Amino acid sequence: MAAKQKASAKIRIGVGGWTYEPWRGAFYPKGLVQKRELEYASANLTSIEINGTYYGSQKPESFAKWHDETPDDFVFSLKATRYATNRRILAEAGPTIERFFKSGVTKLKAKLGPINWQFATTKRFVPDDFAAFLKLLPKSVEGLAIRHAVEVRNDSFRTPEFIALAREHGVAVVIAGDSEYPQIADVTAPFVYARIMGTTDGEPAGYSSSALDLWAKRAKTWAAGGSPPDLETAAPPQPGEGGREVFLYVISGAKERNPAAAMALIERVS
Repeated sequence: MAAKQKASAKIRIGVGGWTYEPWRGAFYPKGLVQKRELEYASANLTSIEINGTYYGSQKPESFAKWHDETPDDFVFSLKATRYATNRRILAEAGPTIERFFKSGVTKLKAKLGPINWQFATTKRFVPDDFAAFLKLLPKSVEGLAIRHAVEVRNDSFRTPEFIALAREHGVAVVIAGDSEYPQIADVTAPFVYARIMGTTDGEPAGYSSSALDLWAKRAKTWAAGGSPPDLETAAPPQPGEGGREVFLYVISGAKERNPAAAMALIERVS
């Protein structure tokens, strides 16, 4: 708990979801009832990426419940519906995007963080179509400002034209860390969204101490308005304008170790 209270307000660190059986007795104390797992997770992490929204709609009552079960300063990121991104013509996604935002996500109120629009590895960069998609993303819904991130997983996006387009719309490019996906670490928005996927069973905290130190250093650099020089970018970096909010999620890898890795990173960015 102390680590969470001391963590920088500009750097939010967490995991994907909170319901995972191997975390019971490892991350979650033995005997903790399942309905209190979100309460426990949100007391020890500073953000969670909700993955269930990618696969299907959640109930408005669920979003309201999640809002009420978490601390005042907690923030959820959401993976947007796959039905908007897994399509041949992205410019036709408007009705699907509208339905997503009418599904109750605004019940999270001020705890609604960035929306992650994740694309398949086979989705290639078609400039005009992708530009049309970005224009469909709302800047606000029901009075809430909405931030967007795009998780592209095809090498065709590794181009200055894509980076310029993301910057034009103020959309973050999700930074893939320690993974098989293309790393495009260009900062394109007033916030940074990173997903690191390299935890292993052999490390109690998922990552070695040196690897955790390195990711914490990168997060601090982003928060200060800089760009880590050791990550791959597709275009020349632009100077930062003041501080940025950073969202960093420990995803995939040895999933049972991810909460420990996230908590170790929270300690380091304090």
